[in-house]
Amino acid sequence: MSHAADPGDLAGRAARALGDPRLQRAVRFTADRLRDAKAAATASLGGFAEWRERGREIRAHTIANVDHYLRLFARNLAARGGRVHFAADAREACALVTEIARQGGARRVVKGKSMVSEEIGLNAHLAAQGLEVVETDLGEWIVQLAGETPSHIILPAIHKTRGEIQELFERESGARLAPDTATLAGHARGRLRTRFLAADLGVSGCNFAVAETGSVVLFTNEGNGRLVAALPRVHVVLMGLERVVPTWQDLECMAQVLPRSATGQPLTTYVNAIHGPRRAGEADGPEELHVVVVDNGRSRQLGDPEFQAILHCIRCGACLNVCPVYRQIGGHAYGAVYPGPIGAVLNPLLEPDRPARTELAQASSLCGACSEACPVAIPLHDMLVALRARDVRHGRGGPGLRLALRLLAWLARHPRLARPLLRLGRTLARLPGVRALGPARAWRRIHAPLVPAPRSFLDQWHAGTGRDEVQHGP
Repeated sequence: MSHAADPGDLAGRAARALGDPRLQRAVRFTADRLRDAKAAATASLGGFAEWRERGREIRAHTIANVDHYLRLFARNLAARGGRVHFAADAREACALVTEIARQGGARRVVKGKSMVSEEIGLNAHLAAQGLEVVETDLGEWIVQLAGETPSHIILPAIHKTRGEIQELFERESGARLAPDTATLAGHARGRLRTRFLAADLGVSGCNFAVAETGSVVLFTNEGNGRLVAALPRVHVVLMGLERVVPTWQDLECMAQVLPRSATGQPLTTYVNAIHGPRRAGEADGPEELHVVVVDNGRSRQLGDPEFQAILHCIRCGACLNVCPVYRQIGGHAYGAVYPGPIGAVLNPLLEPDRPARTELAQASSLCGACSEACPVAIPLHDMLVALRARDVRHGRGGPGLRLALRLLAWLARHPRLARPLLRLGRTLARLPGVRALGPARAWRRIHAPLVPAPRSFLDQWHAGTGRDEVQHGP
């Protein structure tokens, strides 16, 4: 069972993840590799700060004019023989895909990687309608066999060891397999190849939709994306409404910053550009191409000065790989579709009526590493603070937090009373017994003790201590 299915609140799920050293080793190992690969790949590009700013400008302009570019995309794809459908929410999106499958007489579905499909619960919906659905991305197939959900945006099985994958493959096939990577990958390739050839319907995600030509672009490191798009008679593309870019020149920038930020590659192994259904004389490609543009709460962020920039996200996962919280607890502890810093912001915005989502903004140290890592400069840490403030305004912080904030606000307005109280608190905090009480005990389990200086900066400043002589330690 995945951590995502565990009951309880965020603190309970996080505690269970912290008690799993195997999970922590697996997550840290991969996150470290991705983080280091990103650093090397962005340095080799040269002038990455300029590329990043250009990416930010493209995303900001596109989202500010997203209705125009979506209409342009739909019009140009229709001119090439494709169809664009707009879905207001998850229910409508699932119903559209089901109707497309029904009209095409589909019974067997192969899927490429798509976080939007996870968001709307497409697999479960199609299975309930009697369709067989098989994930064909290797990591997605692994978590599907395990009955789990992705734990990382781009590497869904980051939490699985090779031995666990071997057991899953043996259980699914009934065959005995050697535990080496080449054998396991070859087994998966053989099992999935038969599914591609038998499928009636292919479903994929969409990295970017190019408005000027009505094209869908997929970045993948496995050939499954191309097979899902080319072999079945009908191809359905799921895309969030924010995934559009105006021109191919804009896509060039995205093609530079996305793979470098995601996996540390100059370019993904496959870049698939889909310009419509198969034309006369072409050897492969679908007879029908449908693009389902999903809103599902995204349009609520348009025009919001605090949160509109969340729609700039290109789903690279770089923020997860540097986040100290994600590195400790992995993705399933978030209990939502999107993990890590991007999930801590996006999930509450997409599902504001679910109280369990609002707590995700607390799963952050507010260190700002996520904002620094983002290749399109989304101020994630500012958004996390804004979400916390919104929760307090809505009374979700609990009476203890509200009382503490009122007390701090009162003290800030009365500095003559605040200073002696702070001195008393600083003196008490230096006592070893006090440092082992309450929240300090949890802090001490994984951090060095915080010991306040004997005299505060303000006390030293008011006493006339020279700037170079201000004490910085205990």
